[in-house]
Amino acid sequence: MASPAGIPAATSPTAGTTRRRRPPWLAPRVLRTEALAGLVVALALIPEAISFSVIAGVDPRVGLFASFTMAVSIAVLGGRPAMISAATGAVALVIAPVVRDHGLDHLLATVILAGVLQVVLGLLGVAKLMRYVPRSVMVGFVNALAVLIFAAQVPHLRDVPGIVYPMVAAGIALMVFFPRLTRAVPAPLVAIVVLTVVTVAAHLAVPNVGDEGELPDSLPFPLLPDVPLTLHTLSVIAPYALGMALVGLMESLMTAKLVDDVTDTPSRKGREAWGQGAANIITGFSGGMGGCAMIGQTMINVKAGARTRTSTFLAGVFLLVLVVGLGDVVARIPMAALVAVMVMVAVGTFDWHSIRPATLRRMPGSETAVMVATVVVVVVTENLAVGVVVGVLAAALLFARRVAHLVQVTSVLDPAGTTRVYSVSGALFFASSNDLVTRFDYPGDPHDVVIDLSAAHVWDASTVAALDAVETKYAARGKRVRITGLNADSSARHQRLAGHLGSGH
Repeated sequence: MASPAGIPAATSPTAGTTRRRRPPWLAPRVLRTEALAGLVVALALIPEAISFSVIAGVDPRVGLFASFTMAVSIAVLGGRPAMISAATGAVALVIAPVVRDHGLDHLLATVILAGVLQVVLGLLGVAKLMRYVPRSVMVGFVNALAVLIFAAQVPHLRDVPGIVYPMVAAGIALMVFFPRLTRAVPAPLVAIVVLTVVTVAAHLAVPNVGDEGELPDSLPFPLLPDVPLTLHTLSVIAPYALGMALVGLMESLMTAKLVDDVTDTPSRKGREAWGQGAANIITGFSGGMGGCAMIGQTMINVKAGARTRTSTFLAGVFLLVLVVGLGDVVARIPMAALVAVMVMVAVGTFDWHSIRPATLRRMPGSETAVMVATVVVVVVTENLAVGVVVGVLAAALLFARRVAHLVQVTSVLDPAGTTRVYSVSGALFFASSNDLVTRFDYPGDPHDVVIDLSAAHVWDASTVAALDAVETKYAARGKRVRITGLNADSSARHQRLAGHLGSGH
């Protein structure tokens, strides 16, 4: 017998009755882990959302509401399990000019349009582009992210009472040593609770969450942006919406791939892409600033043992309960506790193996250069998307350069001295075929010339144009050229393009 949902029913051998098998995520142990992880993430989201609201130039409520609606929406829509989506710094940087120049309503319209674009891109299969991101860029992305997470904590350590520093050290020590006693409770949650209790009990005058901005005291409610529905409005918000859509998708898909690797579980990138878009649409109509996946909070969630969407959903719910229902309590959490949590996240995120001397000695120089370039660009621009694009382009150029040097041209003259055979090997494309024309002895070769491409592959029109140029140069001297050995794909490309590319093309 099967349940209505298609889940096989478990049969009792004694009672002769059937019962539905409980979903794995409802198991008490799993649910406890997911709930505790979600609570830690919710606490870490509060100062981050407030900070990103400041970057975007909006009231803290806008960032906090965005974090709530993003987390809950993406969990319901089926985003990548255990991944946290909320208001982010990358999105805040993109949309800040809209708020500054046009106001909050235009921002909300921008978020909604960005969500629509993300849905469209997700349905068109943009997630498949992740296969073109090389490992060196992924390592650079992770390392740069760790640097940015750590750098974001530095302002909280400037111009503060001296007691803050030992508090941060104590929080880090708790997270390092507490797991040796038990892993039943996430160490970051223990650090936050202990430092908060000490701060309140000792009446320590240290910066706390309440100093970051006013917390909301009401629930978010649906609204329509008060903007004119005209082409002018579209022309104003479209560039920012497109930028937000691309940045958000890139950061979300990169984070999803990272979680895939950390948890050794696959995810549906296409669903994640359109799910992020739908969540942004909901967020825009709820008065939020939009967002995407948050790598820092995601790593907190994963390191705490979360593996399902339950933690994502509960993180959003806990966030709303904390800031609306328990705002006075949350406001008293010392920033030192959250700084300690994020420092440990940064340390855990960084790929230390990638910078070990032994690894650097074995790694090709081009791979290391791509990783370093990705890190530098991300840190300088504070934009993960820009760093990833630069890293991918650098990797592509270095790969093209390396492959181009593998092309070889050798020649032999037949015993009769009437025919010269050129053997070409390697991948022939624009980078390797541009100098192909110079590899032949046009005046010195006999009447018949054979170009054997059985060990090569013709990849593009540039190569076909180069072969046309070789034939033209021999024909100008009254000599005949035969091209042999083309495989099926190369032959089809050569037959379709040869003689039709025009001079100089």
